[in-house]
Amino acid sequence: MSLAHPWLEQEPWPTEQMPLDMLMKRIERVLTLTNIGYLGTVAKDGSPIVSPVEFYNEGLSLYFFPQPNSPKLRAMQRDPRVAMAIANPMAGWACVMGCQLFGDATLLDVDTPEWEHGMKVFKFVGSNFELGRDVAAKPRGQIARIDPNRIVYTEHLMRKEGFAPRQIWRKGETETRVVPGGNI
Repeated sequence: MSLAHPWLEQEPWPTEQMPLDMLMKRIERVLTLTNIGYLGTVAKDGSPIVSPVEFYNEGLSLYFFPQPNSPKLRAMQRDPRVAMAIANPMAGWACVMGCQLFGDATLLDVDTPEWEHGMKVFKFVGSNFELGRDVAAKPRGQIARIDPNRIVYTEHLMRKEGFAPRQIWRKGETETRVVPGGNI
């Protein structure tokens, strides 16, 4: 038994659903703890492609720049279904916190109203600085937006508060769902 975190060994895991507004706040918090996520797409042969990408969010929607002519861009052009994993960059079970977003990617063409909106969300100045580009110059490629249909949120510290450590948000639903758990 862990003397530091005895609640981590509790079995069975709590199954209490978190109120929807509380879950939404926690998901949005994770989306601001880091700006690097791992994008999963489907390759032409059906195999997965997972790529790290820089993203920024507006609510639960994510915006990122897919590299032109990259396998992930071609995959999204063929099949818009994507998954994105985002995790708190801490280590250890006590601080595991992250989410997986599932939905469709929409590719926004340069100079359209949707692209202009995405450019207001995406913080390109920092990226331009890192890459030695003019910080005021907007990148000119397509920007991708993910509008999730489902989000699986994981935070083991919630077990200490009596909530299930995995909560599921679904677009259009008014209640959360939980994933029953135990030993992994």
